[in-house]
Amino acid sequence: MKMTIMQHFAELRRRILWVALFFAIGFFAGWLVAPLVQAFLTAPLMSVWPDGAMLYTGLADGLLIQFSLATGVALLVVAPVALWHAWAFVVPGLKKDEKKFIWPILIMSPILFLTGAAFAFYVLFPVAFKFFIDLNQSAPVPSVLMPAARDYLTFAIGLLKVFGIAFQLPLVLVLLNRVGVLPRHVARRMRRYAIVIIVVVAAILTPPDIVSQILLAVPMWALFEISLLFMKRN
Repeated sequence: MKMTIMQHFAELRRRILWVALFFAIGFFAGWLVAPLVQAFLTAPLMSVWPDGAMLYTGLADGLLIQFSLATGVALLVVAPVALWHAWAFVVPGLKKDEKKFIWPILIMSPILFLTGAAFAFYVLFPVAFKFFIDLNQSAPVPSVLMPAARDYLTFAIGLLKVFGIAFQLPLVLVLLNRVGVLPRHVARRMRRYAIVIIVVVAAILTPPDIVSQILLAVPMWALFEISLLFMKRN
């Protein structure tokens, strides 16, 4: 059944209100579990620095950290809801082949993002943090290592986002291939240039140490090679 413009706007408004409601619920839940989230995000650092301590530089730091973490939890909660409502809103206007094309994107994108974030958390964090702590503690002058809690969380969450976005590479390449922009043989010929670009991007997005850069560049290169397997020849 065809809908008028006003009916489309009414449906869009209804869906936005549902998304806003889930965001509010997620924020309330995030506010309650924010201390657990902070402990979870700090665990990789504490695992390689058992006697360490973090610094709160202002009276409002605790409040700002809790608000930031609650917002992050709310975004995680609302993301699948928002994707579902966006899909439900546009699907009546899509053709059958277009639906088959979009469904895998909606499913694989969050899976790849979470895979990248998990790789950063469980593989990169312990190695990188151990490197930074050893480097700071071996300073030639007397020093006390006490990172600010807000700075650490900003740094850690930023890296999780970077790896989550970087792991979208196969999805982007396969998408370009399926719409006819990037043939498989062209992608294979671009391999050497792709490796250079991956190394440069890893150097820009990660902390200025070779360990972090390698731990981002190698998975991205592997993902590039995997993407070639899913590209159509023509």
